[in-house]
Amino acid sequence: MIVILTALEIEHGAVRARVTGVEQHSHPAGTVFDVGTIDDRPECTVALALTGMGNLTAAALAERAVAQFSPAALLFVGVAGSLREWLRLGDVIVADKVYAYQGGRIVDSGLLSRPRAWELAHRAEQVARLVSRAGTWSRSLPAEGPGSVPRVHFGPIAAGDVVLDSELSDVAKLLHHNYNDAVAVEMESAGLALAGHLNGNIPAVTIRGISDHASGDKEFTDAEGWQTPAARNAAAFAVSLAAALDDGTGAAEPVAAAPPAAAPVNVAKDNATVSQQIGVNHGTTNFGGARA
Repeated sequence: MIVILTALEIEHGAVRARVTGVEQHSHPAGTVFDVGTIDDRPECTVALALTGMGNLTAAALAERAVAQFSPAALLFVGVAGSLREWLRLGDVIVADKVYAYQGGRIVDSGLLSRPRAWELAHRAEQVARLVSRAGTWSRSLPAEGPGSVPRVHFGPIAAGDVVLDSELSDVAKLLHHNYNDAVAVEMESAGLALAGHLNGNIPAVTIRGISDHASGDKEFTDAEGWQTPAARNAAAFAVSLAAALDDGTGAAEPVAAAPPAAAPVNVAKDNATVSQQIGVNHGTTNFGGARA
């Protein structure tokens, strides 16, 4: 079982279109999960839910999904804003690190950053790179049209609780000066990463399609419909990754617990008594407060 979460309806729909045999599963608190199998991999079961925007809801519903399904991995799938000029609209980003970038302390001189960061689990990263190299994940995508030839990149993603659409804002400057390796920005991955961390380090993987440049152009790229191909491309990669993780290649092998050590047994040899053998007869020894 793999849990896939999305923030927006357009992202949810892109994943839902690749899941068959869907049955709705309602959590007692009201969250609705679509449970089904991936189109071409019927052995891979996924539970899909919509979280809404923000790290808080992502963390809460990821935690709920873990308790409900005990998944092998958590995936967050959707769109993101680019922080790099070389990223094309429609490209796919797999986060190998997630920054919760808004932590800090405000002093007279400004913000002193105190971020949290989570790296992608090594095994999950290796599987994701195998899926990327194989290239078969993109076979179902349109051969022509916007975002039809997406590239896959691995890099850090910055997650906050604001929609960034400016290169001149304080948030943009913060990212540039303190998180300059981040390649994209969005609003949910820190919550997902925290939930994975708190549940035995379940692999928590973020897959995002680039839908804007976080530079003041979001209104225009959204109007041009770029969220649709970006979400579609991210969903295509995500379901291929889910299938790879669910067949065991992405799960850690269970480690057998070592048998409990046998309690030491004192055996007297020759003509010595046990008390003589441990040296009690050579002085006064204290055992837990009793004097022997």
